[in-house]
Amino acid sequence: QKTSFHRSQTLDFKNGYAFSRLPREGVGGDTLFANQLSQDELDDLCTKGSTLTYGQVRRSAPSSFAPAFVAYDKKVLKFDAYFQEEVAISPEEHYRIRQVGIYYYLEDDSMCVIEPKVKNSGLVQGKLMRRHRVPKNEQGDYYHWKDLNLGIDLTMYGRTYRLVNCDSFTKVFLESQGIEVNPPEEMVSDPYTEQRRTPVQKPTVPAGPDPFRQFLTYDTKVLRFYAIWDDTNCAFGDHHPCIIHYFLADDTVEVREVHRRNDGRDPFPVLMRRQRLPKVFVDKNKNFPSCVLEITDHEVQEWYSPKDFAIGKSVTLLGRTFLIYDCDKFTQDFYREKYGITDFQPVDINKKPTEKAPQVIPPYNGFGIPEDSLQNCLSLFPKPPRKDIIKMLENNLKVLRYQVALESPVPEDKNRRFILSYFLSDDTIGIYEPPVRNSGIPGGKYLKRTKVTKPGSTPENPIYYEPSDFTIGSTIEVFGHRFVITDADEYVLNYLERNAECFPAETLQSIRDHFRPRQVVVETASSGFPKKDLDDLIVEVQKELKLRHEPFNTRNFHEAFHHFDKEGSGFLDKTTFLNVCDRFHVPTDTILLKKVRWKGCCVCG
Repeated sequence: QKTSFHRSQTLDFKNGYAFSRLPREGVGGDTLFANQLSQDELDDLCTKGSTLTYGQVRRSAPSSFAPAFVAYDKKVLKFDAYFQEEVAISPEEHYRIRQVGIYYYLEDDSMCVIEPKVKNSGLVQGKLMRRHRVPKNEQGDYYHWKDLNLGIDLTMYGRTYRLVNCDSFTKVFLESQGIEVNPPEEMVSDPYTEQRRTPVQKPTVPAGPDPFRQFLTYDTKVLRFYAIWDDTNCAFGDHHPCIIHYFLADDTVEVREVHRRNDGRDPFPVLMRRQRLPKVFVDKNKNFPSCVLEITDHEVQEWYSPKDFAIGKSVTLLGRTFLIYDCDKFTQDFYREKYGITDFQPVDINKKPTEKAPQVIPPYNGFGIPEDSLQNCLSLFPKPPRKDIIKMLENNLKVLRYQVALESPVPEDKNRRFILSYFLSDDTIGIYEPPVRNSGIPGGKYLKRTKVTKPGSTPENPIYYEPSDFTIGSTIEVFGHRFVITDADEYVLNYLERNAECFPAETLQSIRDHFRPRQVVVETASSGFPKKDLDDLIVEVQKELKLRHEPFNTRNFHEAFHHFDKEGSGFLDKTTFLNVCDRFHVPTDTILLKKVRWKGCCVCG
């Protein structure tokens, strides 16, 4: 009636060590009765035999049981093998030999196949078959270590491996198990790989410089020359300081331009990139379009070499001429050892100071004042000429005014009167013409405020009019127009008298003589002649004039008085006065004449 026959586990691990223990239950889970004997006593009972004369025979203890995964832990059999793989897509090889290692794990009878990886082989290498028990045949049998030996063919999953060798542990293990190990065989190599390893026979080249040896010898060794590129023949050209690098490793040349701060040029690091520069070309057909093609060795007869560079020598590189004036210490040592050159005196390239050409001032063109026009010749952005600030502050709003008449052959200009204003703050002159009604001349500003030069002065040394030049009766020439000074205001006399030490005596005396008649009239009028009687006399004269039937022309009457008063004193003698009155039919009866003092009469407007 019993259906369970399983046995309890008696093998276990503790702290990494395997040990055996007594079963806790019987077969099928039956109860086991506790045993009072120890393990040593049980071992003695097992070995106890029949009693002899000299005691009982002592038997050896039974060997301790160890499972296979404990007994063969980390014990692996390794075989060196290879297999042949067909190559159908390459014309250079028909098959390929691939060397592998076959590993047999004794603890669980599993196997794996690993191929060593070869760099840049182009094949999927590494673990070709994962670790597991490999089937032997279709009956379900698996490969065992007893089936393995040297010199046999082992077929696994349709691929046949040839076992050629094994390690020492594998050989000792098989021999300990009673298996006769066959002698090892030689590992077969891949023919294509051996062909690739064979050195290729290169054609014999005539003796010449070896580029590789030159590279190994002169790597990182550069000759440095300091040169000047003279570009002054072109527009906006200049002297460009440059550094020429000659690379001894491959005979290439590089040119770098030395930039200075604020030199006005773009800071391009390289003027000519590193390249081999041709020196002499091979003669060829001129019609060949080689300007757009790359230069090859067949088109160049000679390239630039270190012997073409020297201090004081000019070299033409890609159409630019460079003058070498110095080099560094390494370059000097190289030329001293290679070519035996010992003279490395630098060339003086400092520019000699050029003589400054005298600045020629062009002639004055007549526009503006000469000082203002001169600023256009001194700088690109002209500035206004500097003014005397102290003089402007001391003479601010101080103006000398004169009455001038235009000296012109035109009859209409004879009666024109102008006001000439001289500004003491900046020595400028302005002319204004008071408008006269029905004269046909609009009047207004005749000359804006500006400096006026004297006749005969040159633009290089202009001489301007000053207050000392303005005297009564003097002629002032203003830009081709001549004016005669006929009168001045009282401020002119007062200013000249206050600053008499700054002006000539003739100028001051001229103004005083002009104002003396006016002062006499004032003194006469204020001395004894009552103002009321003078007004009554004027009224009586006006009544007499109104009784006349003909109209009286006052303007012509005034002009006649001015005509006879040639000195401009404002006085006429008695005879001349009576003649002018008779000419214009002015009444001069005895009653009126007695009331007038004939010392003189002031011409009143």
